[in-house]
Amino acid sequence: MTSPSSGPVVPGVPGAPDSTPVYKRKLFWVALLYFSEGLPLGVFFDIFPVYFRQQGVNLADIGLLSLLGLAWTVKFLWAPAIDWARHHRWWISAANAGMALVMLFFAASGTAAVFGPWVWVAIGMFTVLSATNDIATDGYTIELLDRREYGMANGFRIGFYRVGMIFAGVVLIMSGWLGWSVAYLVGGAVFACNAVIALFAPPEAHRVSTNTSLGTELRLLRDQPLWVVALGLVFIGLLWPALAPVAKVAGWQVVAQWAPTWWFKGAVPVGLMFLGAALMVVAANHPRAQLMREGPVFGAWVELLSRPGMIAILVFILLFKLGDASMGFMVKPFWVDSGFSNQQIGLVSVQLGLALSIAGGLLGGWYVDTRGIYKGLWVLGIWQALSNLVYAGAAYVVPHAAQGADIALANQAFVYVASAVESFTGGLGTGAFLAFLMAITSRAKATTEYAILSSIFAFSRAVAGWAGGIGAQEMGYAAYFFLTFWLSFPAYALLPQVRRMLAAADAR
Repeated sequence: MTSPSSGPVVPGVPGAPDSTPVYKRKLFWVALLYFSEGLPLGVFFDIFPVYFRQQGVNLADIGLLSLLGLAWTVKFLWAPAIDWARHHRWWISAANAGMALVMLFFAASGTAAVFGPWVWVAIGMFTVLSATNDIATDGYTIELLDRREYGMANGFRIGFYRVGMIFAGVVLIMSGWLGWSVAYLVGGAVFACNAVIALFAPPEAHRVSTNTSLGTELRLLRDQPLWVVALGLVFIGLLWPALAPVAKVAGWQVVAQWAPTWWFKGAVPVGLMFLGAALMVVAANHPRAQLMREGPVFGAWVELLSRPGMIAILVFILLFKLGDASMGFMVKPFWVDSGFSNQQIGLVSVQLGLALSIAGGLLGGWYVDTRGIYKGLWVLGIWQALSNLVYAGAAYVVPHAAQGADIALANQAFVYVASAVESFTGGLGTGAFLAFLMAITSRAKATTEYAILSSIFAFSRAVAGWAGGIGAQEMGYAAYFFLTFWLSFPAYALLPQVRRMLAAADAR
């Protein structure tokens, strides 16, 4: 009950009356910060694939570009530094300012950048800065919100994250009207605005000091070689997909000879990841590892990985979004190869996708709030997979055409429907997934723990995007999109372990 003078309560912000200024409400800052987190991913997955495809880059090389997204996978390496230093708003602002400079580089370089080595450096810097922005934003938001606010906040979070991604469609539209240089200038201006706005967010809590120093942690680590071996295996597994292209450039003939084989590309990194993760769980449960529990770097690792059933949870995180991630990086090249212009690609995403993304995120948040995270995972996960099936149908029906060619109205409608379904259902499954990650994260070490969990998810997204370029090129879009539909379901075998982990999190 609220008192007569307190006014109605703002949804998702218990106790906040309607008279509270908008800029002081939590959901306002969740919306703004996740717009700035979603925009870089939109640029990476929507702008760059279209840009390079138009310059004649083949699908396999575009898929290779996704390996630069490994920065999102290894972000746990510098997450403890952000957790320790605090001042999340400054990290967010600096990262957005850096991404603005990368946009200016592309605006100044023009199409010549496609064929120069600096393009790889520029995009690599862009993904590192984006990953840093993710670390600071996620940690800041988890600390800002209460557990009972996760559902509605995740609705806003997903909706505006996708608004940020879809805003890349505006850049696409402008590239068709005004050229790529102007479009990249506009993108850089938006990143610069995000950098300024982030500085005005409410300050976060002060860092909680611990009795364990980094030096003490390193001495304890020296006495536990299993930790070192496990971390090494995980790190090698994360970077393994990049070994083949590096070997080719460096002239390492022995490695380059093995690189094209399927087991070298896929089975080896996945095996190393699983072996390393299993050893880390074993190491985290060792009695001496518990001495590092309060440490500034490995404390979050020990606290997270020593929980019962954690191996199954890590595998679930790797698999839950696998189908969605496997298709994602090839969607925009499919539009290009179907004859759609930049204006059509961007306009449909902005006008249709914007409303449906927000609606899907809010509905997913409402469903998780009312039905629970566990049910949200399996029910909304099924809807999430539906977009893969619809895109497979569109790719089967719509023929390839030169960009800008006349496309039959029926074919246009089919692709637009696929885009609408993808925009709406993408928010549904993500809502439950993010709520799950937030629920099992300790608020005391939120920045580092969430970075670890989201890095595991980012690994599957990066590898799936890289394999997607090869899959789409060898199988064709229709057959490959149909395959990705079935990749959405292996994670369901691990739902019993997920339920137990959620119950344990509720009991903490």
